[in-house]
This record gives sequence, structure tokens and C-alpha cells, in this order.
Amino acid sequence: MTETSDPVIDSGSLVTLHFSLALSNGDIIDSNFDKEAVSFRIGDGNMLPGFEKELFGLKSGEEIEKTIPCDSAFGSINPQNLQKFPVEKFSHLLEDDLIPTEAGSVVSFKDPGGFDIPGVIQEVTEREVVVDFNHPLAGKDITFKAYIIAVVAADTDTVEIKV
Repeated sequence: MTETSDPVIDSGSLVTLHFSLALSNGDIIDSNFDKEAVSFRIGDGNMLPGFEKELFGLKSGEEIEKTIPCDSAFGSINPQNLQKFPVEKFSHLLEDDLIPTEAGSVVSFKDPGGFDIPGVIQEVTEREVVVDFNHPLAGKDITFKAYIIAVVAADTDTVEIKV
């Protein structure tokens, strides 16, 4: 009889975990420690690669807390993602008293494929509106905390049975 060791997280592993993301000041951005754990396969796109990389080599029952630099988290601020539009394009929004359009407001735009792209208004002047299309967490280092509940090796056939 051969003894098997606990699998470690590697590319393609099925992982079940609790996690939290926090800003450097401790403000929690997202957490499921008080909810049901999440399961995903490493490399399936459900978690950013910079966060996945920190999980490699961990086993069930282990935990991690790491600060992920902005470049490996949600990216650096890209100045080209700050766009200026003529204020006339926003006249219908600026005239709406019920929903003020001001610095900090999120406005949705359509890309050529018809998908929504959110932008945050940075500034409104008499002539233009400056909109930031960077991810809201761009330029921020993120504290990533995770507790690994289960790891299934990539080459293991799994069957989910719901009762």
C-alpha cells in the first residue's frame, strides 16, 4: 500500500479557500471569511495571476498573508486611461438634479463591442469632463490573506454529487 501525501497547489489544482483583500491601511475590499468558501481551478481566470502565484506550494490547512504590489494585483495607474471629453457630451447628465454628475461619480460607457465600461469622473470644468478608466484599485498594493481548505491535484478526476 502506497502512502499519498497531501497535494500542494500547482497549475490546474482545484482549490477551496477563504480569502480577504485589504488596502494597506487595513480597509477590507472583499472577504469571504464570514461566508461560504470559494472553489476554483488555478489558471481558470477566477483569480488574478499575482494572487494565484502566492498560493503555489500551499496545502490544505495552511494560510498565507502577503502584500501584493500593485503591478501584480490590479495594475499600475495608466495615464492613457484618463480621457477628456467635451462637456457637451455630458450635458444630459449634468442637467439631471436627481443623479448628480460630479467628481467621483461612476459613468458607464459602451465599447465598440457593446460591452459596458465603467469610468470614474475625475473633474468637470466648463469645457471638459475628465474620466478615469483605470481599475478603481489600480496603483494600490493589496494585502491578500487566504486559508486553504482543500486542494485537489490537477490530474485528479473529480465528480460532484449533490444530494
